[in-house]
Amino acid sequence: MKFFIAGIMQGSKVAASLHAQNYRDELVRAIQKRFPDAEIYDPLEKNQNSLTYDFKNGRDVFLNHNRMCGEEIDVLVAYAPEASMGTAIEMWEAWKNDARVLTISPMTANWVVKFLSDAQFDDLDAFYEALESGAVSKLLQERPPRRRKRSYENPDSY
Repeated sequence: MKFFIAGIMQGSKVAASLHAQNYRDELVRAIQKRFPDAEIYDPLEKNQNSLTYDFKNGRDVFLNHNRMCGEEIDVLVAYAPEASMGTAIEMWEAWKNDARVLTISPMTANWVVKFLSDAQFDDLDAFYEALESGAVSKLLQERPPRRRKRSYENPDSY
């Protein structure tokens, strides 16, 4: 199974700076513990200096990550303690291509979170608890990724 760690990086920051990114290593460790054979892609791990990329390189990385979410992954784990445009796009690409979207966010009224998530967790602790209890495994067994595009006319088509 292929996981993609999506999550807030720049958020609404005006300056070229990042929100704290320590959640990424924690998520990778927790997912590996429950799914030891999983392949986990963390976009920041591969792009530590992304804020200094020139336009072409930055755009290529951005578009490639969105392509990956649409074509290569089975499960997207989205960490959005606040709004993140990049995370929303990654969630959209994963959802419309029928990967499972597990969202960690308190923004339950936000339409991206509400309508694109297969499961929503209020915070990291709730997600870790669901991993440890087997609830995430159960969800993925009940609704395995199918890599088939959903249609606008029938968004629940599986």
